[in-house]
Order: sequence, then C-alpha cells, then structure tokens
Amino acid sequence: MKLIDLHTHTLASDGTDSPAALMEKAHAAGLAAVAVTDHDTVAGLDEAEESGRKLGIRVIRGCELSTHTEYGEVHILGLWLPRDIAPLEERLGYLRRKRCERNRGMVEKLRALGMDISLEEVRATATGSVGRPHIAAVLAAKGYARDVGQAFRDYLGAGGKAYLPKEALAPDVAVRLLAGLGATVCLAHPLLQKYPAPWLEGLVKKLSGYGLAAIEAWHSEHSQADTRLCVEWARRFGLGLSGGSDYHGANKPGIHLGVGRGGLRVPLDVLEKLEARRRARGLPC
Repeated sequence: MKLIDLHTHTLASDGTDSPAALMEKAHAAGLAAVAVTDHDTVAGLDEAEESGRKLGIRVIRGCELSTHTEYGEVHILGLWLPRDIAPLEERLGYLRRKRCERNRGMVEKLRALGMDISLEEVRATATGSVGRPHIAAVLAAKGYARDVGQAFRDYLGAGGKAYLPKEALAPDVAVRLLAGLGATVCLAHPLLQKYPAPWLEGLVKKLSGYGLAAIEAWHSEHSQADTRLCVEWARRFGLGLSGGSDYHGANKPGIHLGVGRGGLRVPLDVLEKLEARRRARGLPC
C-alpha cells in the first residue's frame, strides 16, 4: 500500500529539515506524495518541488495558518496553493511582522528574568521564519532549560513566564482567503487541543459554509476515537478527509515523517479522493 503525508514542516518555518532534505527522507520512507505546509510562509515550496521531481515524489504546495478563537488556536491548512498567491502573501507578510514583534517581546521578558539571551542569537539558529522553537533551542543550549520541551513548559508555552499571545486571523477569514485562491482548505488536527466537541462541530459546520473542504482525520496526536469523530463530521457536512504526521524534524523528535509516532498510515487513496473532489469543482491538481 502506497502511503502519503499531507502535513509537514521544513526549516522555512519551524521544522529542522531543508525542503530538499525532507524530500530525501520522504523518498527513503517510500512515500508517494508529501504536502509541504509551513507556518505562514511558502518559502520552501519551490525547493521541495524541484527535489520531489528528481526523486519521483508528488509535492503538494501548501501552508498552515494559525487562527484565533475564543477557546484558543485553530490551524487551517491550504493544499494545492497556486503560484500566484498575492492576496495571501500580503496577509502572510503582516503575520510575519507580528511574529517578529512577538519574538522580540518574549526575548525581552526572558532577559527581565535574568537570562543572557539576545534576538541575534535566536535568529542565528534559524534559516527561515523565526519562532518559539528557535528561542527554545537557545534556552536549552545555554542551560536555562533542560531541553526544548522544558523551555516551552516553563517559559514559552501558554502560561509560561515569557509567553506572549500570537496575532492570528479569525478562522473564517483564513478559510475564505485560501478558498478564494482555489486551495483545498483543510481543518488541521481538530482534536489536538481537546476543545469541547460540540463547539468544534459547530465550528466545522460554520467553516464549511465559507469554503472549508476537508478535515485532517489522521494525525500523529489523534486517537482512533478522534479519527472516527472527524470522519463522522466530514460525512455530516460533506467534506473530504486528509491526514499527515505534522512532522517538524528535531523540533518534534517523537514524530516521524509518514508514520507519526509509529502507527500513522495515510493511504494514497486519501489523496486521490481529494483530487477527485477538486476535479469535480473544476480545480487543477
């Protein structure tokens, strides 16, 4: 059975593999297709496509947008992004500027806690967009935290001593923006944060009216019960199904490309069904 992974990250955002290295790992894992879905950027897509062509791997151009709700963050994937994404790029530029301001503010809070850390050190650890994983890496390297996980728990995660909330779009704005570009809009790992199921179901119903096209049912952090609930919501609201590992390389060391924590399997026919949905709407694949 051929397998795919429709949710991955590279060092263009907060992963640790270059897009080319990601494709090499996908080839070694025997994956037939990979979606590259970096946070708030498309900077790694051309390199991933070029490497994928050489290795015989289908690359789906994508990105992941963070959105804000009354319960917290909800992530939205855009799959099959076109090359001309001017409206999205404008919004992504704004979000990246806000991310820079947030990084600066968190570093200032850490310095106020007595930690000898600078924004220049953080930037030196990143190749693409700078974010909390890069701050965490510096904290671990300088001995202020045992590892990246502890850096998040004590300082950078929600409730941490240096945490600052992220500026984010509303879910309906993100969905309409991506759908307007002709992307397949997918609700990423909806059961990850354990928000109330009735509220989530209402959100799925609402977003399906704005252009939401699929739900990520298979994910490294989803239980079998979570997957079944996603499948049921997709059936109820006429949506497609997607799945991926949410691979970040060394920044999420327990999650491996294509297999998540070891038990993830997303078959090729998941991709084929999403493609059939696109063709039925006259969209390119």
